[in-house]
Amino acid sequence: MTGHATPPADVSDRNLLTDRPELYEAQFPDPQRLAARWAEDVLCRHAAGSRLLDAGCGTGRDAAWLHHHGRARRVTGFDLSPAMLAHARRHHPGPEYLAADLRGFDLGRCVFDAVLCLDSALLYCHTNGELAAFLASCRRHLAPGGLLIAEMRNGAYFLGRTDLLDTPRTRSLTWQGTTLTSVTTLWLDRAAQLLRRRRVWTADDGSPPAEQHSAWRLLFPQELRHLLRTAGFEVLELHDGPGPRTDPPWRPGSAAPPPDGPADGDRLHLVARLA
Repeated sequence: MTGHATPPADVSDRNLLTDRPELYEAQFPDPQRLAARWAEDVLCRHAAGSRLLDAGCGTGRDAAWLHHHGRARRVTGFDLSPAMLAHARRHHPGPEYLAADLRGFDLGRCVFDAVLCLDSALLYCHTNGELAAFLASCRRHLAPGGLLIAEMRNGAYFLGRTDLLDTPRTRSLTWQGTTLTSVTTLWLDRAAQLLRRRRVWTADDGSPPAEQHSAWRLLFPQELRHLLRTAGFEVLELHDGPGPRTDPPWRPGSAAPPPDGPADGDRLHLVARLA
């Protein structure tokens, strides 16, 4: 990797956070690496082997923590974003980083003891076909008895609840001398079973605003169980936490949740074993 600095932010970019991984980490800080520590706790609780695949690894900060601080983990991460992968290799070295798509990936003869999918990455599989392709890819690359561990938004949370919907939420941060403000609105696309997001970025340097759209598939607990069973997995845990993104969050030393705990919160935590 070269030592060139990342160019200054330009809010007219197509996807500000994906194209600026440093900004992503500033917008969504995790200085204590709770997500990675939570994942390590789950891996240890279920006696997973050392070979770990971080699917949708993003900036690589969780993959690198697990690689260096987990129990002799050998970590591979993959992502679809070239900018994220370049950032991971430069700033979070250790794991092997590959370019691949969650919606169906082929990593050759690589075999893993566990596949990890944090921060709702699994929900970028929007259709049943994409979900089936993801699970088939996991099955192809997992050793017998291997684990699938995922942390994601909970579709069931939106049954009768609207506190996260429709009302714009504003957030600002200063990055590289520029104050960036995002206004984010979430709404439900019930026919597609998607949670859609519109985010508008503005900057105090006179740059034109940027409007970006994304979406997550909303999966319900029983639907998720059916998809996994059909794909050849046994569900070991499915509950609303505590986890790294819950309020209050999981902390090291937290008691293990009941395997079939409640699913009332806005996050789901999944552990499944390849049958």
